[in-house]
Amino acid sequence: MLSVSAKVAQRDDCSPGQFPDDLLSSDDPVVLKGFVKHWPIVQAGLNSSDKAAEYLRSLYNGTLVFTAYGEPDVEGRVFYNDDMTGFNCNGVKADLNQILQRIFDHQHDPKPPTIYVASAAVNNWLPGFAEQNPVGLEHLQPLTNIWIGNRSRIAAHYDFPNNLACCAVGRRRYTLFPPEQVSNLYVGPMELSPGGQDISLVDFANPDLDKFPKFKQAMEAALVADLEPGDALYLPGMWWHHVEALTPFNVLVTHWWRDSPAYMGRPENALKLAILSLRNLPPAQRKAWKALFDYYIFEHQPGDMDHIPDAVKGMLSQPLDPVSARKLRAELLNKLKV
Repeated sequence: MLSVSAKVAQRDDCSPGQFPDDLLSSDDPVVLKGFVKHWPIVQAGLNSSDKAAEYLRSLYNGTLVFTAYGEPDVEGRVFYNDDMTGFNCNGVKADLNQILQRIFDHQHDPKPPTIYVASAAVNNWLPGFAEQNPVGLEHLQPLTNIWIGNRSRIAAHYDFPNNLACCAVGRRRYTLFPPEQVSNLYVGPMELSPGGQDISLVDFANPDLDKFPKFKQAMEAALVADLEPGDALYLPGMWWHHVEALTPFNVLVTHWWRDSPAYMGRPENALKLAILSLRNLPPAQRKAWKALFDYYIFEHQPGDMDHIPDAVKGMLSQPLDPVSARKLRAELLNKLKV
């Protein structure tokens, strides 16, 4: 593993469970020390792993949870199989009580099987958890998910929404990269990935710099955040992050929210359409389209369209309202029919 010397900025001045408003407009990650240390799940875990599991069992409603299981030789790395036609872990639905028991059955193994519950919506499995363990973001209606398992290594990936990741039980390490480092991370296929999101193919524990030489540049730009129980990480959308769970039993709670209305859709849809329509054009045409994208999208500023009467701006109105967004989506769907 290449070393990372730069640490994520840290704040110690946040009131417990009251997310600071100034971070809502921040483009940089920040560690909030002890931000959720008062949570019941954190207090239970500080007592013992058994107490934390007991707390989860007390809220569990019996709905089966999707879980990834990997053989001991996986060593916690949730990844592809050798020829990248599938994955190195098997996905099953299981009772949370059985999952917890299996984690504890192997907690003293030097090389345990990988057991990983990823991104389970707390309201679907643990009703009451979000209310008992709040973060002060309720006005943003975040999607609150829980991640449970033993030691794991989750490949670097990005998420479109902003995230407040709260380390509830155990310890976690995030290695973070700003969005512009994508070209140095050697991202795998878009159609097939372990968590449904494009991932870096580099093994951070043993990076092959002959195969992935630019990864060294990525690490020079990386930041690291080491989270103890009760710490939280504010992670702006689109930052790449590699996540390690470092202890035999770990619980993470994430809160995702976006800065734009849901009716605007997901930007990756535009990326896929650009792959279809633009990527294979001759270089001169791609350059011309880049100028148009800069003008209408990436370098767009308020007032750029003031020369057009409001009544006829159509899709150039800023911002799009729900009716205009539906109309534009319908037009796109019609044009995409072949």
